[in-house]
Amino acid sequence: DRALSRALRSGKREIDVEALVRAMVFNRLCDPTSKLGCLRWLETVALPAAPEGVTHQHLLRAMDALSDHAERVEMELARQIRPLVDHDLAVVFYDLTTVRIHGEGAVEDDLRAYGMNKELGGVARQFVLGVVQTAEGLPLMHTVHPGNVAETKTLQAMLSTVLQRFPVQRVILVADRGLLSLDNIGALTALADQGGRRLEFILAVPARRYGELVETFRDIAFDADGLAEAAFAGHRLIVAHDPLRAAEQGDRRRARIAELEAMAETMVTKLDAQDAAREADVKAARGRRASDRGAYSRFTRAVAEAELTRFLKADFAADRFSWSVDADALAEAELFDGKLALLTNAPDLTPADAVARYKALADIERGFRVLKSDIEIAPVHHRLPDRIRAHALICFLALVLYRVMRMRLKAKGHSASPRTALDMLARIQRHHARIADRKLEGVTTPNPEQLELFETLNLPKPA
Repeated sequence: DRALSRALRSGKREIDVEALVRAMVFNRLCDPTSKLGCLRWLETVALPAAPEGVTHQHLLRAMDALSDHAERVEMELARQIRPLVDHDLAVVFYDLTTVRIHGEGAVEDDLRAYGMNKELGGVARQFVLGVVQTAEGLPLMHTVHPGNVAETKTLQAMLSTVLQRFPVQRVILVADRGLLSLDNIGALTALADQGGRRLEFILAVPARRYGELVETFRDIAFDADGLAEAAFAGHRLIVAHDPLRAAEQGDRRRARIAELEAMAETMVTKLDAQDAAREADVKAARGRRASDRGAYSRFTRAVAEAELTRFLKADFAADRFSWSVDADALAEAELFDGKLALLTNAPDLTPADAVARYKALADIERGFRVLKSDIEIAPVHHRLPDRIRAHALICFLALVLYRVMRMRLKAKGHSASPRTALDMLARIQRHHARIADRKLEGVTTPNPEQLELFETLNLPKPA
């Protein structure tokens, strides 16, 4: 409330922007719908200070006002979050996700672009949302980018904003593989020299760089906990090895190769039968007669779809259809099975601590799942860039409230999740009754479970 009132309150507006933004945030938490759906929802809830006669245009104008003051809203929110952030050490987690969006037309500075959608696993029109959070799972800020942005390009601007808004002396950034390049590592270390702050990172090495680590991985020795340390690109390389996962990955790869070889052997048998003019075999084969060219086409397509072109090679120089398995490439791939490679410049983190910090990044993925399932950020039906940014900010504010609820429930040892708590509290109703000329109003008497939730969440019970 304080962040919104400081940033949005104005006596010059005809509508109460603060109240409408609050209503849209609560709608995302309680019953996420479109803006038209939010109007229908407002008719069914008792929301203190909610204006009357709200229309769709009022909500859109409130979004426009929110977009105009988005930076100030986030600055005010950051001011309230600062006491919860350790000034000596802040471990910052950063990741990106894609958000599907509808619409075919184009507008100026369009955020909607076609890119690889993580949810669909294919190309879709989308925008990219970045979220920064603390090790405790508290969202600090968010970023919005066009749907085809290169992930590595978002990292430096995000870090500059974090350092500006949160006066921490040391930041350890934890991020996933898609955000690492040797170029932006140089930019990150340059940022560390500004203002006497320490800027460190733990980044997963992307698989495309594993080829540069072959000799390192051949010589590396793991301790009893499956951890080892070496050097790469001028920084500490920490490697964690999981033998069970390595065996699973190797077995799965070999099984796929065996299936493709069996398919190829079947095609060779058919071709040999035709060449030997075995009439019975030819009649048994349905469809067109097989050919070496067709066999090459089917085999290479199947290998490509299985993503095994590194290991299975078709011999196009041979007179007849043939192939081979690249044993060296297979042995090289097995070097990396079951291994997690991390790059860090933090001098005092043990390998175990670095791995634990990186694995905690999974919590931000859970935050994205909350955004997409409980808060339902997608699909988005807005087309104007400012409206898209306002929609993302509304959903981010809902995520902040969701995570604060989770922190309070966890701190008091309560077993309910935020979603369960919201569902339990939604059973409380405000009643309006008329008896002759008398009007009666009242709130459902909370049951013991609901009273416990109000106490756990540090909230007054409704009157």
